[in-house]
Amino acid sequence: MQRSFLFFMLIGLSAQPAAGQALKRPHIIFIIADDVSWNDIGCYGNPFVRTPHIDKIAKEGIRFENAFLTISSCSPSRNSILSGRYPHNTGAAELHTPLPEDQVPFPLLLKESGYYTVQAGKSHFGAPALRAFDKAYELKEAGTGGEERWVRCLRERPRDKPVFAWFASTDAHRKWQADDFDTPHDPDKVIVPPYLADTRSTREDIASYYNEISRLDHYVGEVVKELRAQGIEKNTLILIMADNGRPFPRDKTRLYDSGIKTPFIIKWTEGINNPGSVSESMISAVDIAPTLLEIASVESIRAIQGKSFRKLLSNPSLPFREHVFAEHNWHDYEAYERMVRTREFLYIFNARPSLSNQGPADSNTSPSFDDLKKLRDEGRLTAAQNDIFMAPRPYEELYDNAKDPMQLVNLASVPEYREALEQLRAVLHQWQKETKDNIPANLTTDWFDRETGERLRGEKVRGEMPGSATGATEVILKP
Repeated sequence: MQRSFLFFMLIGLSAQPAAGQALKRPHIIFIIADDVSWNDIGCYGNPFVRTPHIDKIAKEGIRFENAFLTISSCSPSRNSILSGRYPHNTGAAELHTPLPEDQVPFPLLLKESGYYTVQAGKSHFGAPALRAFDKAYELKEAGTGGEERWVRCLRERPRDKPVFAWFASTDAHRKWQADDFDTPHDPDKVIVPPYLADTRSTREDIASYYNEISRLDHYVGEVVKELRAQGIEKNTLILIMADNGRPFPRDKTRLYDSGIKTPFIIKWTEGINNPGSVSESMISAVDIAPTLLEIASVESIRAIQGKSFRKLLSNPSLPFREHVFAEHNWHDYEAYERMVRTREFLYIFNARPSLSNQGPADSNTSPSFDDLKKLRDEGRLTAAQNDIFMAPRPYEELYDNAKDPMQLVNLASVPEYREALEQLRAVLHQWQKETKDNIPANLTTDWFDRETGERLRGEKVRGEMPGSATGATEVILKP
């Protein structure tokens, strides 16, 4: 690594708050769900899923309608959030790859500035990043879904420091574990997206997914109750989001809104002027790190590629981003896709159009996937349902978000949209150039069968990770 980059990475590690400032800075509770799409929360318009505690937090804070992840894949998404960098710039662009030690997780900056930092539940960002936490409780210590340890962490915190807590659940990751938690959801009262089969078994699959979300919501309520009991609720910032979309076909790992758009809610009584606000401003997961650092009065570092949206907490209607970017790298299957989205359009570039795009292996062993295969074999798939089986796929995709919010009709070949296509293609290429993204010839290949979701036999070898040969991990973007 170049010495100049290391210097910029380390700037801020020694930043200390002014005398007496430590306890005035807000406590920060960061709650990240596992595999939950943005519109599967009550306050985002789902009338059937039960999320009363999250909905109440939204009424008392700000709900962001256009928050986007940089990848719809568990560990790369978490590493991107931690570092404030795009996946191919972290050195951990693929599933199950740890964040390298030369990348600085933002909780480490909080820790060095006087925060007590604690992690409980599913980390999935690797051992080197755990140095950012004074205490780290992995799943075996945190309980079945990860949430059971959260309240205990708050009770055990030192009372002379502000706390930053990274609370991560396994809800709603497959396999389902919450069907006997509270009252199960009625399969007759779930929302079946048009790209899934409207069958009894798919409805039961979705109902189990809703049950997982409700269990998450319960523990969110327990956290708020504990904050109130300790008398620190008003000066605590609570942030709720997810790492990627729901674990169903055409959702998780995909670059449509169903995979890449996240619920994003912030409550902070002492720092939000108009509770119950809704922000339509576009924000990216890389913006989280600089925002929380600014709120905590900690100097940021140049390696962070995002920018602070602190001003949106005071004025949610302010414009913020014109474009957000995301990527799809290996997650059980070989893949290389890149995306740029504006308020009006979504553009996707696919460098592996010869391959189908089912989603992750856990989704491909689900009842929902089995029901789609049955329809396929009977020749009864709709165009939307056939998307996951299509091979070859389009090299480019373009969607009109206003006319087609579920992004089902590809307009890349429609003459009326040629100008938008060319403009977004150029924007994406410029972003790839600036971030030193590349398309390796020897990407990591499939480790699972695309038809059955079963693990393939033989040695599993990783190929070349995007960005590894082009110095992408050393990229510093201009503010």
